[in-house]
This record gives sequence, structure tokens and C-alpha cells, in this order.
Amino acid sequence: MRGIKSLSVAALLATLSGTALAQEAAFELPLTSGAYVKDYESFKLAANDVQPTSVKKSDNVAPEVKKSDFEPPLFSGSNAHKYLGLATIVGAALTGLNHPPENECESASCPPPQPRETNGTHAKLARATVALAAATVVTGLVAHWDDFHLEDGITDPDNMHALLGTAGMLTMAYAVSKAADPYDSNGHAGKAIAGAALMAVAIKITW
Repeated sequence: MRGIKSLSVAALLATLSGTALAQEAAFELPLTSGAYVKDYESFKLAANDVQPTSVKKSDNVAPEVKKSDFEPPLFSGSNAHKYLGLATIVGAALTGLNHPPENECESASCPPPQPRETNGTHAKLARATVALAAATVVTGLVAHWDDFHLEDGITDPDNMHALLGTAGMLTMAYAVSKAADPYDSNGHAGKAIAGAALMAVAIKITW
């Protein structure tokens, strides 16, 4: 009986001592975890102080293309050809708008007492328009000679542009030469209109 009591007392003491040790360990745990928390906070502060040195761009972002400093010249043979062609069409329109109001001899010969005016505004504009057309053809041949190839056929846009432009200029020049007769218009109006139309089509092909 005494032995049983001794064992019971020993077991009780062991239980109490184990409980005390567990409580001491429990009190020490917050201290250890607190140290970890402090270390983690310090790590976060240090990480925030570090500035990113480079940012990797996404593969989907297109690279920035640097604009070229090259600018085409304002005055060139090609530009001169273009502007002369447009000026020719404007000149042809002005020539037609300024025809003499008393022009009654477009389809018939004028009688000798009433000669046609051959040096008025209409005639001067016509000659200036033909000069512009000739300059257009010359600058076109100089600036675009390499674009003209007979082996490509007449239907090639560049070949068609050159042929129609040249034909239009020659037709207008022929019309002006026929209009020089003070007693016969020689139907020059229709020829001049046809020449201007040919040049307008030539411009439209390569516009």
C-alpha cells in the first residue's frame, strides 16, 4: 500500500514538473517569434529602399522606331514635272474661259472684212499653255526616264502616262498653230480640247 502511494506521489510530481516546463516553453515562444517578425520587417524596409535598375519590356510591345531625319527636297525634277503638268491643265481651262465672245468663225471661214483676233488674251493664254505642256514633257523625260520601258507594253501605267502626255502636248501645239490664221479657225478649239483631255488623263493615271 505504501508502495502504491509512493508511485502516485512520484507520478504527480512528474506531471507537475512537466506542466511547469511546458508553461516556461510557451512563454519563450512569443519571444522567438517576435525576433522573426522584427527580422521580416527589417527585410521589407530594406527591400523598399532598393530602386529597380531595369524593367524588362513585354515581348508584345513593339520597339520604338526612330524617325528618319531624311526629308525629300522641295524642288526636284519630279516635283517640277508634277506642278508643270497641273499648271498646264489650269492654263487650258483659263484659255477656254477667255475665248473671244465674238468668235463666230469656229466652224466656218470668216469674211475678209472681219479677221479673227489672233493676239488677244485667248491667244496668249493658249501659247503659254502649250509652253507649259512642252516643259512638262521635257521635265518628265529627264526625271522619269528610267521608268519608261517599251518592253513593258503600252498598257504599263508609266508608259501610258508618257505617251498620253506627249500626245496631248503635240495636239495642243497643233491646235495653236492652226488658230494663227486670222481668217480661218481651222477647228482649232476641238483639237485644243482633245489635247488638254489627253494630258488630264495622263495625270490621272499616275496621280
